Amino acid sequence: QVQVVESGGGLVQAGGSLRLSCTASGLTFANYAMGWFRQAPGKEREGVSCINWRGASTYYSDSNKGRFTISRDNAKNALYLQMNSLKPEDTAMYYCAAQIRRGYNECDARAFGYWGQGTQVTVSS
Repeated sequence: QVQVVESGGGLVQAGGSLRLSCTASGLTFANYAMGWFRQAPGKEREGVSCINWRGASTYYSDSNKGRFTISRDNAKNALYLQMNSLKPEDTAMYYCAAQIRRGYNECDARAFGYWGQGTQVTVSS
C-alpha cells in the first residue's frame, strides 16, 4: 500500500520561507518522477514544481521560478520544496504526488497519483 505524507506547512508572513517535506512508502521511490502541487479554495489543483527520478531535471511554474527549489533524496524516499519570498497568493493546500501516467504536459496533475493528504501553507500580508 502506497502512503505519501506531506509536512512542513504553516502560517508565515509575506516574504518568509517554508520548507515542505514529503515521504513516500510502499513504492520504489527512485523509479518515479515526483511533484508538488497546490490547490486554493475554489481553484483547480496546479503544478508547482516537478522533478525527474534522479533529480537531474526540474520544472517550475512561472509564478514560482526563482523563489522555490525542489529536491529529492532517493535514499530517504523524500521530496522537498524550499519556498522563499512567499506571497499571499501562495496560500493553498500543498500536495506531493508521484507520476504514474505519461502523455501529459510536464507537471500536469492528471499524470500524477498516490496523493498525500496535503499540508496547508498560509501566507499573511
